[in-house]
Amino acid sequence: MATEDLERGGVKNRGNNNGVNNPNYANNYQASSASYFHENNSERGWTSWLIPMFVVANIVMFIVTMYINDCPKHINDRDRGFSGAKCLARGLGRFSFQPLKENPLFGPSSATLEKLGALQWQKVVHENQGWRLFTCIWLHAGVIHVLANMLSLVFIGIRLEQQFGFIRIGAIYLIAGIGGSVLSTLFIRGNISVGASGALFGLLGAMLSELLTNWTIYANKLFYKHSGVMSDHHIIGYSAAASITLIFIIVINLAVGLLPHVDNYAHIGGFLTGLLLGFVLLLRPQFSWMERRNLPADVRVKSKYKVYQWVLCFLGLALLIVGFTVGLVMLFRGENGNDHCSWCHYLSCVRTSRWKCDN
Repeated sequence: MATEDLERGGVKNRGNNNGVNNPNYANNYQASSASYFHENNSERGWTSWLIPMFVVANIVMFIVTMYINDCPKHINDRDRGFSGAKCLARGLGRFSFQPLKENPLFGPSSATLEKLGALQWQKVVHENQGWRLFTCIWLHAGVIHVLANMLSLVFIGIRLEQQFGFIRIGAIYLIAGIGGSVLSTLFIRGNISVGASGALFGLLGAMLSELLTNWTIYANKLFYKHSGVMSDHHIIGYSAAASITLIFIIVINLAVGLLPHVDNYAHIGGFLTGLLLGFVLLLRPQFSWMERRNLPADVRVKSKYKVYQWVLCFLGLALLIVGFTVGLVMLFRGENGNDHCSWCHYLSCVRTSRWKCDN
């Protein structure tokens, strides 16, 4: 249940050790993205301020969580069940961490996280606390968890905000976080879940859809001069390499989410939400339209966006609306996602000889 300790599965942290929270993966994406982000002189640049604010908000929230947790005061609480256990880093006073047996991530207790808004099926469905679908993305299970997530957010989010602005990237981050929470709550009932990884996976999903929907306008173009007009002949080299790299990173992240105590449902829900939102919010105008003022007067620019971009946009919007509607209806009707998908539990944990996936 939600009051259980971390080691017994009381908290499903959202990927404190998975690839999206590894700065090496973020660096790999940042390096690969340079090959397909086509900067244009006529394209507006943005100053990133919202993502840094998100980082600060998450860190401040973790400090507040540890202040409220006050391990020395509550270490003998009968719900803890660790006789003789002592707080870690006791020199920090009320900011000291729970015993490692209870929380190996150097953080607060499950009870504190639940009190502050962690995701828990019983409270969301039967106690009308739907706000937990949002608040859980601002909570973290420990120092390792919050630092890994925030490093990833800095590497991934700042570049996206510079490319597309704070409104679109902020919307993707928040909506993807909620999407991850909805899917998580549909399938996880006995544990609580916290973390921003669902929102981070949303940014990864948006990166992938942005690459796909804007495939024809990036640096993989070969421009041939013909009668003074640029005509583009596409070669798939750089964009294919970038997309393969990005897909590889996403697959590795999701694969690590198969480990126990990692809420892979939140990752998958966030990724799918971000993927669909990317088709809707991250369209780029065609290169010829961007450069229309530099073209000869007798050259006719066809359109700002291509037909396939509009198709992906409307399809993504439709699937997003249907997905959220179905998910929320099922959730607040108290339905268990596992009853409708007997194999879906393998998406969050795969049992091996080294660990079990009970509960």
